[in-house]
Amino acid sequence: MTAAPTFAFVKGHGTQNDFVVLDDPGVRLGLTEDLVSALCDRQRGIGADGVLRVATAGALMSAGVLTALPDGVGSDDWFMDYRNADGSIAEMCGNGVRVFAHYLRVAGHVDADTFTVGSRAGGRPVVLHSVDASAADVSVAMGHVALGGPSEVEMAGRRFTGERVDVGNPHLACVVEGLTAADLAGLDFSRGAVLDQTAFPHGANVEILTPLEPSDVGVDFTSQMRVLERGVGETRSCGTGLVAAAGAALHGIGRDQGVVGIAVPGGSVVVTVGDNAAVLRGPSRLVARGETLPGWMAG
Repeated sequence: MTAAPTFAFVKGHGTQNDFVVLDDPGVRLGLTEDLVSALCDRQRGIGADGVLRVATAGALMSAGVLTALPDGVGSDDWFMDYRNADGSIAEMCGNGVRVFAHYLRVAGHVDADTFTVGSRAGGRPVVLHSVDASAADVSVAMGHVALGGPSEVEMAGRRFTGERVDVGNPHLACVVEGLTAADLAGLDFSRGAVLDQTAFPHGANVEILTPLEPSDVGVDFTSQMRVLERGVGETRSCGTGLVAAAGAALHGIGRDQGVVGIAVPGGSVVVTVGDNAAVLRGPSRLVARGETLPGWMAG
């Protein structure tokens, strides 16, 4: 077996959706499924919901990681090469973009508070409203919220109906009438989800949320949500899932625009949906930095 590479890393999270950040501008790391899954394992690795590789889009093109530049991404843009905890490649991660943008600013890769982060779902403009070495408040322009009609999922011993939503990656967002916060907390997500394979041939993230409640405290509505992420399992937050949930919930009450505050187990964010686009605003935390040791993957 080839020895596992050693490298520096930073650990961060966005509303407790956590990531291992690997600064790899030369694209020297081979992010195999085995390496990523070992890094993300909470017993034998560092532990995370995913890995964020930091490199420019042009460098990733030269290394063959990308075969083409996604829409809105320039070769000089810093690109979030995101991998799920099981090593699979994901198109987009809203919480990850906030952590990625925070890291770029702290590491000195950018010297502005407004810039574009590249992703496989396209360029994502970001704004850092505040930033220091460990904390940031970041907005991400998440692009178009595409509603695809109803579908069903079997999970937590029940069948839920939701709205198919594409925000650069696939989701099924289920607003459950009569669901209370206590009911939501009591659902058992441990067995995963069974989706309609015709509607979701490559799987999807699944969001379960309470109905929207009107609010006059900085947002139009509030809700609570839990999420099961494709390739990961339940996470304490999911940025694209929050956007998908807000879009589906607004659609369910006959609105295509609005500002929704959503609480997840890892914290709270605000999603603004308008003019066929959405903005996700929430916190980022950089927690620690370190270095893997020789032989860390052995056994």
